Amino acid sequence: MNEDLKALAREAVSASQASADPDYPLLHIVAPVGRLNDPNGLLIDGQEYHAFYQFSPFHPHRKLVYWGHVSSTDALHWQHHDPAVIPDSFYDRNGAYSGNAIVLEPGELGAAPGGGDYQLFYTGNLKDPVTDERTASQCLVTSTDLTEFTKWPDNPLIPNHPEGYTAHFRDPQVFRDPDRPGEFRMLLGVQRADETGAALLYRSTDLLNWKLEGELTFPDADGAFDRFGYMWECPGIVRLRDEATGQDWDVLIWCPQGIDPDKEGYETIFACTYIVGHLVGTEFRDCDGTFHEVDRGFEFYAPQAFARRTTEPGAVVLVGWAGSAGEDDQPSIETGGWVHALTVPRALSLRDGRLVQRPLPAVSQGAGALSVAGQELAAGEYPIAELTDSRSWYLQLETAPATGSWGLRIGSQDSHVDIRIEDGRLIVDRSTSRYTQHGARRVVTLPEGCSSRLEVLHDRSITELFLGDGDLALTLRSFVDPRTCGATLVVEDGLQLRSASARTHD
Repeated sequence: MNEDLKALAREAVSASQASADPDYPLLHIVAPVGRLNDPNGLLIDGQEYHAFYQFSPFHPHRKLVYWGHVSSTDALHWQHHDPAVIPDSFYDRNGAYSGNAIVLEPGELGAAPGGGDYQLFYTGNLKDPVTDERTASQCLVTSTDLTEFTKWPDNPLIPNHPEGYTAHFRDPQVFRDPDRPGEFRMLLGVQRADETGAALLYRSTDLLNWKLEGELTFPDADGAFDRFGYMWECPGIVRLRDEATGQDWDVLIWCPQGIDPDKEGYETIFACTYIVGHLVGTEFRDCDGTFHEVDRGFEFYAPQAFARRTTEPGAVVLVGWAGSAGEDDQPSIETGGWVHALTVPRALSLRDGRLVQRPLPAVSQGAGALSVAGQELAAGEYPIAELTDSRSWYLQLETAPATGSWGLRIGSQDSHVDIRIEDGRLIVDRSTSRYTQHGARRVVTLPEGCSSRLEVLHDRSITELFLGDGDLALTLRSFVDPRTCGATLVVEDGLQLRSASARTHD
């Protein structure tokens, strides 16, 4: 390519007015201009978080996908950097697609590829300009300082898909094999030749030479995942300890496109699901075929966990894309020339085999008790004075068990999002907001044993809800009137409010 794609991206960012848009979030990762989608290469380096993401700076005029890059010391306020991966090579000239990161210990491999502790893996996308035939390859970028990024000179590492699969072969997740020290595995989402979805596993001892192990199978699932959708995207495996039993489990989180389960939920364009079991070789054992949605909201896809050094243990932390394919028609394209956001980081755990998601403590740190805390409230509306002048805030409410119908209104009477809890259900209605094209209402049955605690993080045009003690998460884009602020507590039958606290983030 003759174009300087890095310089062109810099020019687009420099000319952007996105940050002046009143809908532009303050606490979430958002592109400085253009389009953002999947989180990529997430890693924790000491006290610093680094996140990369699919970045199309020229959207909607030109589809060219880079890896954007941001960093943070508190996982809430993010600093933008130059794009880290530029689609300027013969194998990725149609896009540097999704992947993940490995953070190496000093001397872990003797001589790390490129001499860097930071290894970023991604899919190079190439399309024939005449036939439109796709070639997907798996590639490597290395860095010594997370400032300069160098493509491996012998890219691609895996130049093409294996026999029996289509060119839909992407989204590498590379991880250390906990059962075979010194070895690494790569999990890839694929489509079989019969157009059904699957995942493949590769193995390596040096992160450069990869050997195909085989397809991921589910021997105890009674065929539940044999023909589960037409393509599997963004597969990832994390190991979590169950808070109730103390047992360690492997959790497979992935996005099977084309499923339509006969059960509540799965109303998004493409689903994001998880299962719990044990990975042994290429078998995912002890899973009976039961699967669940990761997030019950309107917008959530392609989540990924942060990588870190083995000498820096900590919670497994996840970020997802608060969007989906085909949802680029949001108001922010017209008002600020940007679209989509990532969720705030969530700490993961298990409880009785179900995924638990909690916002990191930085979200609620410094929250103060509200004036309505500890009161018996009659039916009526109670504006939350502490939030009146803020459009980015955190709110936590806890009621007595078996409380009647109650909820929150975010925004004004004319343009709002309603969040209501009644009869063991969570009801979210954004039908009067400025963005309803891909769903206006969600009704979610609360998990059994879910406590009467509601946490809300609202950040201008994105809202994340957490019910109970991380039992349920729900993400939505909440484009209410940008001139309105705060929230109103709406009580229909009387309410015993045990505790209430809030923090503004403006």
